[in-house]
Amino acid sequence: MKSLNQDLIYLYCLTDKIPSNARFISQKMRQGCCTTNKETEDLVDNVYFIFHLGLYAVVGKVSTDEFSEGNLKRNLAELEWIKIKVSIHEKVIETVMKNSCVIPFKFGTVFNTEDSLKTMLTQHAEVFKENLKNLRGKEEWGVKIYCDMAKLKENLIQKDNELLNLDKDIKSSSAGKAFILKKKKEELLNTIVNKNLNAYGQDSFERFKEHTVQSRINKLLPREVTERKDDMILNSVFLMKKNKVEDFINTVEGLKIEYADQGLFFDCTGPWPPYNFCSHG
Repeated sequence: MKSLNQDLIYLYCLTDKIPSNARFISQKMRQGCCTTNKETEDLVDNVYFIFHLGLYAVVGKVSTDEFSEGNLKRNLAELEWIKIKVSIHEKVIETVMKNSCVIPFKFGTVFNTEDSLKTMLTQHAEVFKENLKNLRGKEEWGVKIYCDMAKLKENLIQKDNELLNLDKDIKSSSAGKAFILKKKKEELLNTIVNKNLNAYGQDSFERFKEHTVQSRINKLLPREVTERKDDMILNSVFLMKKNKVEDFINTVEGLKIEYADQGLFFDCTGPWPPYNFCSHG
């Protein structure tokens, strides 16, 4: 019977180039972690790699008390626990990817034993190797576009002739008719806003794509997640050759200026582990 305290094998990422040694990863991790408590240091010091079929699995040992299926589900409700563990997960992968092409695995990917990890690697080795081949020399970047709706509406009202004419009619109409015209103006404004937002997002996405080899539009995130007052209108990710990153960033900067009056804000971040552009078999 297995001990309840048996360690599990935690998988961070895969690479086909020998990673920096565990001590180097630990040093870099400790410099970047959001906390330096002993629990975090112990986990960081457990980082090592397993070589199998030409692949290096960057792993660590974690306790079933935290990462067994049931315990992990419970711990995911603890915000401080998540903050610490996700920070470790991200820092390990980011440290390895500075010198190697990586396939990142999602937070909480664990195996009972090293043998069970090797079995998974055997089953999907060719897929992983093809992924690494396709990802080599490339980086993932993300661009989120947000919109200050009040600023956009103000700008559109000043420029759209139909809205300007409605404003004139409202001012010269009786109270009853003005009420009806205001409703009409509100509906027209919403239609124009949605039309323009779609155009701005599509135009930006197409211009970003010119510098990339793969692209993807992800689900828009609500304000509760973004913790911003303005609304997200585009959530996009791109895979590009490293020598195209500067052109990509220049395009983002140009669009920031071009769309500033429309109330758009461009949040460009990267490079990230290529979560959006790799397969796990």
